[in-house]
Amino acid sequence: MSTETIRPIPDHLISETEEPDNPPLQLSLPLDVGKHPESPLIPARILNEFVYCPRLAYLEWVQKEWADSADTVEGRHVHRRVDKKSEPLPDPEAEAEPEDLKPARSVELSSAKLDLVAKIDLVEPTSGGEVVPVEYKRGKRPHVKQKAYDPERVQLCAQGLLLEEHGYRCSEGILYFAGSKERVRVAFDESLRLLTKQSIGALRSVVEGGQIPPPLQNSPKCNRCSLVGICMPDEVNLLRAAGNDVRPIAVRRTHALPVYVQANRAKVAKQGNRLAITLGEEEPVYARLAEVSQLVLMGNVYVTTPTLHELMRREIPVTWQSYGGWFLGHSMGAGHSNVELRTAQYRTSFDESACLRLAKGWVQAKIKNSRVLLRRNWTDKEAAAPVLHAMKLLSNETGSTREIESLLGLEGAAAAHYFQAFPNMLKTSGDAELRFSMEGRNRRPPTDPVNALLSFGYSMLTRSFVVALSAVGFDPFRGFFHQPRYGRPALALDMMEPFRSLIVDSCVITAINNGEIDKSDFIETPIGVNLTDKGRKRFIAIFERRLDQEVTHPLFGYTVEYRRLFEMQTRLLARFLLGEIPEYPNFLTR
Repeated sequence: MSTETIRPIPDHLISETEEPDNPPLQLSLPLDVGKHPESPLIPARILNEFVYCPRLAYLEWVQKEWADSADTVEGRHVHRRVDKKSEPLPDPEAEAEPEDLKPARSVELSSAKLDLVAKIDLVEPTSGGEVVPVEYKRGKRPHVKQKAYDPERVQLCAQGLLLEEHGYRCSEGILYFAGSKERVRVAFDESLRLLTKQSIGALRSVVEGGQIPPPLQNSPKCNRCSLVGICMPDEVNLLRAAGNDVRPIAVRRTHALPVYVQANRAKVAKQGNRLAITLGEEEPVYARLAEVSQLVLMGNVYVTTPTLHELMRREIPVTWQSYGGWFLGHSMGAGHSNVELRTAQYRTSFDESACLRLAKGWVQAKIKNSRVLLRRNWTDKEAAAPVLHAMKLLSNETGSTREIESLLGLEGAAAAHYFQAFPNMLKTSGDAELRFSMEGRNRRPPTDPVNALLSFGYSMLTRSFVVALSAVGFDPFRGFFHQPRYGRPALALDMMEPFRSLIVDSCVITAINNGEIDKSDFIETPIGVNLTDKGRKRFIAIFERRLDQEVTHPLFGYTVEYRRLFEMQTRLLARFLLGEIPEYPNFLTR
């Protein structure tokens, strides 16, 4: 887009009332961008968000992002009465006695001329023949000159404009602040009407322009924003070289955890707000739905239809795995509706140079992280030196390769060095019959217990990334490095490359060296080795414990759980594909 065809949004359209020391945000917008015939009308609520933060409005409305916070939950509680029942407005031409005037609740109005749609909490008729829109707000009335901030005033004025468009007289509105139980009257004067109409035009320009606004810089607005973990303002600004230090406001603790069910012919049913897991005549085991992040079913497990419906409503995915642990797929609701992201994903997947650039980063990060694990756990430093040196050379060589095929060769060579040295990280003391050994990497099926653990762990890691990618809006089956095949989650395999050694290999070493897994946890057959029910249960516990561990992010400086890190890396890939950051930053352990 040339510089001759853009203009900045006027300063007064971006509300900075809450942070006077922060300069107004400047956005570059395309000139003369018309409304697409199929574009939906602008919700007044989104107009509020746009005046507050253009990026927030774009994330919520265009990319369909949403996350609850204490503020959003409190806001729904405040609206519980007015949202309960919709009541119609009286005819604007009808004459009524003052005693017959009744307020209307939850009134929905729209206007193609204004490019607006709104759900008005309350509309109160007056004896003078006017109507007054009332908007409920959580919290207390702000102590500012106008008694309310611009985003709320613009939202209320938009409702007034809609009422006028439908034939009513409306010269003012009311903001009701539930926290202080105060009503604030807002006059719809010419300046507010102009601000509202300009805001509508600016928002439409942003939406039709198809480019997400940049994040705010060091803004206190981000601290309580429910989408801060999705927006990642400080992280994006840092990676764009447009910001300073990263504030640890995006890091949140994950309280919901996966529920694994591997008992043959077990049944999962919904009882109230709990999952009831039963096996035959045994007493059920319960899991609160609020504490479940995903339901993992291994083998022949039955889930009732009402349970699936509730899980879909709550956006809790169901992952299906074979009895041996192979990832089969996952079920979820309608899925994320971020079409922009999937369009960028597909477009980039056909760009060979972009695919190569991403693939080189993933392979290099995989080799470097594997090398760190060897250095930490191979006690014979003299014996480890040649292997570490060879892997370092291969890591450096990946940066200059120009073909995916060459990259695959370098990855294979590094993996051969790594897995030949892998037994040196395992415990060698104790009873010789109980020691674990392996001769390189083998699979399908694995022929020794160590490879059985690795295969099972990689399957669980694949599942974790499929869920994370789907939650963000990606198609996990269209990758950039791994070639797409039927039923193969190629993008999940791409994303997990740097984490194979950090998560799965680390879990295998911990399980064996700490004696949490022993030879009795495996079934050996003439064709391969597999884990027993007890062994799988133990390793799952080790895997989930590893995901709960916190690590200091090498770029952002704050500590974060591995579980949350998967989502962060997925969102950073989205920011790269959408053109917000110049490079995708891989996670490298120290």
